[in-house]
Amino acid sequence: MAVLQMQKLTICAMKKDRKAVLELLQKMGTVECIPDLEGSEVFKRTDTTSQRMQFEKNFSLAEQALEVLDQYDPVKASLFASLAGKELIEADDLSQVVEQVGAIMTKVRELLGLQRKISDARSMIQKKEAAIEGLKPWAGLDVPMNCQGTVHAALLYGTLGPEYTQNMIDAALHERLPGIDAVEAEILSADKDQVCLAVVCMKKDAAAVEEALRAEGFARRLSVSERTPAERMAKRKEEIREIEKEISELEAQIHAMASMREDFRRVSDYFRIRAEKYKVLGDLIQSKQTFIISGYIMKRDAARTVDRLNSQFDLMAEVTEISEDEEAPVQLANNRFSRNWEGILESYGLPHKGEIDPTFIMSLCYVFLFGLMLSDAAYGLIMAVACFIVLKKFPRMGEGMHKSLTMFMWCGVSTVFWGLMFGGFFGDMLKVVANVFFGVQNEATLAFLGGDWALWFVPLNDPMTMLMWSLLFGVIHLFLGLGLKGYTLLKEGKAVDALCDVGLWYLFLLGLLGLLLPSELFASIAGWQGVVFPSWINPLSLAFIAVGGLGILFFSARDNKNFGLRIALGAYDIYGVTSWLSDVLSYSRLLALGLATGVIAQVVNSMGSMFGSSVIGAVLFIIIFIIGHSLNLAINLLGAYVHTNRLQYVEFFGKFYEGGGRPFDPFRENTKYVDIKEEKLS
Repeated sequence: MAVLQMQKLTICAMKKDRKAVLELLQKMGTVECIPDLEGSEVFKRTDTTSQRMQFEKNFSLAEQALEVLDQYDPVKASLFASLAGKELIEADDLSQVVEQVGAIMTKVRELLGLQRKISDARSMIQKKEAAIEGLKPWAGLDVPMNCQGTVHAALLYGTLGPEYTQNMIDAALHERLPGIDAVEAEILSADKDQVCLAVVCMKKDAAAVEEALRAEGFARRLSVSERTPAERMAKRKEEIREIEKEISELEAQIHAMASMREDFRRVSDYFRIRAEKYKVLGDLIQSKQTFIISGYIMKRDAARTVDRLNSQFDLMAEVTEISEDEEAPVQLANNRFSRNWEGILESYGLPHKGEIDPTFIMSLCYVFLFGLMLSDAAYGLIMAVACFIVLKKFPRMGEGMHKSLTMFMWCGVSTVFWGLMFGGFFGDMLKVVANVFFGVQNEATLAFLGGDWALWFVPLNDPMTMLMWSLLFGVIHLFLGLGLKGYTLLKEGKAVDALCDVGLWYLFLLGLLGLLLPSELFASIAGWQGVVFPSWINPLSLAFIAVGGLGILFFSARDNKNFGLRIALGAYDIYGVTSWLSDVLSYSRLLALGLATGVIAQVVNSMGSMFGSSVIGAVLFIIIFIIGHSLNLAINLLGAYVHTNRLQYVEFFGKFYEGGGRPFDPFRENTKYVDIKEEKLS
C-alpha cells in the first residue's frame, strides 16, 4: 500500500558516449526521460524526427509482412497459445538479426510487393468478372456487337425498361412508324433492370427507327469489339484463369517465405527499440562535446543506476528531490497478493500527488465482496483450479494477464469460502442427484444435501438475513473509505480537517444507526422482534447526532467568511446524508447476485432431472448440467466482476479517492514479440 518515491536524475556526459549511455539506460529501464531542460545558444536539441519516422516505417512494414504471412500461411496455435507470453532471448540473438537487417528488410519489401501484385491481380479479376456479367445479357447475339449491318440493312443494339414485352415493343414501333414495315425487333434477354434487344431495319429508315425507340426510352449500346459476346466472354474467362494461375504462383512464393517469420518479428522489435531511442535522443540537449539528459527515477533505483553509469563512463549524474509543485509519475508497490489488483485501480486512475495507494485495502474488500456475490463453492473451485493450472502452465505470460488470472484465482478461493458458508455447491445439485438417481426420500437427509450443511445459513431460505448482512458489510466498507480519507488528512498534517470532515461524520452517522437499529420499523424488516438493546443506546445516539450534526453545520464550510453562507453550505452537507443511504442500499446487490446464482443453479438442476433416472435421463441430465451451469457461471462471473468494480469505484472510492496520477513510463526496450534478458543492476 505505497506509492514509490520518485526523484529527478540529471546526467551530463560526453557526446562520444551518447549512444552507449542511451543504450545502457534503455537496457536498465529505470529512468523516464523528460524534455524539461531548456535549450540555449550552446545546448540545443537535435531534430531526430526523420530518423524516428524511418524506424517507425520499418517496423510498420515488418508488421504488414507478418500480417501477410498470417493471411497466407497461418501458424497453427492452440487456444491458449496467446497465454504463453513472449519468447525470452539473449541480447546476442537480437544482434545477429541486426547484422542482417538490410537483407531482412529486402525480404520484407519483396513479400509486400508480392502481396500488392496479388491485390492488383484480384482487382483485375473483379473487373473481368464484371465485364462478363455485362456481356451475359447479350450472349444470344451471334454477330459481333460492332456490326452495324449490311449494305442495305442496319442493325441496332440497346436496352429498354424492364416493363417492356415483345408485343409492347412491336406495338410501339407500329404506332410510331406507320409508313415503315421493314423493321424487326427481337428481345435477347430480360431481367428486373432492363430488356436487351436487337433491331433490324433498312438503312434508309435507321434514323427514324432509332428516334422512335428513343421515344420509348431506348439506350443504344455501342462496341468496337470484332468478337461476338460469347467469344468475348470466353476470352475473359481464359484471362481470369491465367490471372488465377499467376496468383497461385505468387502465393507459392509467399509460402516459401514463411521461414522468415521469426526474422520479421525480431527486426520489428529492433526498429521499435531504435525508434524509442531516437525519440529520447531528440528530447535531450547537447553541445558540440557534451549532452544533458533529465528524467524521473525511483528512489530505490537511483543509487545503483548512478553507480552503474559512473563505473562505465566519465560523466556527472545528479539525483535531486522533486519540487512540491511538480506532479511526478506514479509507480505502485504492493505485496505479492495485492499487486494483482493494481490493474483495477489503474482503470479508475492512479493516485495523484499526496494521495495514498488504496490497492491493499481494496484488494481485501474486492475478494470479500466478489466471493459473496458468486457464493457457490463449486463455481469458486472451478475458477481457482482453472486459473492455478493456467498460471503454472504458462509462467511467461504477460504481466497484465498474469495479474488478472491471479486475481480471479483468489476470487475463486473467496467464492469457495462463501459457498461453504451458504451451502451452495452447483446450487442444490447434491439433493437433486440423491433424490432422482439414488432414490433418497428422507426429508432430513434431502434438507441437509439441499444446503443445510451450510456453515452459516442458506440465503435462499432466509433472504432478509442475507439482506441485513449485505447492508452491514456495505456500512463497514463505506466507513472504511471514510476512515482512509481521515488517514490521508492526518498524514498531510491536517488534523482539523480530519476532525471536521471525518470525525464529525462518524459521530453523525453512528448516531443515526443507533436510532435506527432499536426501532420497531427496522425490527419488523429485519425480523429482529424480541431483540432488546441497552437503554443507553438511544440517548447516546441522540448526543452523537447533535454533536456531529451541529459540527457539520458550523464547520463543514469553515473556510467561508460569510456566516450565513457558511451555515447554508453546512446544512447542504448534512442533506448529503441521503447519498449515504443510497450508497448503503447499493450493497443490496450482494443479496441479488448471490440469490441469482443459487436460483439459476437450482433451475438448471430441476430441468436436468425432468427426464427421470433412466440411462437416457442420466445422459440428458449431464448435458443440461454442463451447459446450464457453464452459462450460469459465465453470466454471474461477469456480473460479480462488474458489480464488485462498481462498489469499489462509486461507493468506496467516492469517499476518499480521486485518482488522476500519471503512470511511470521508463525508457526501456519495449518489444512486441520477444523479451530480451535484462542486465541486473549491480
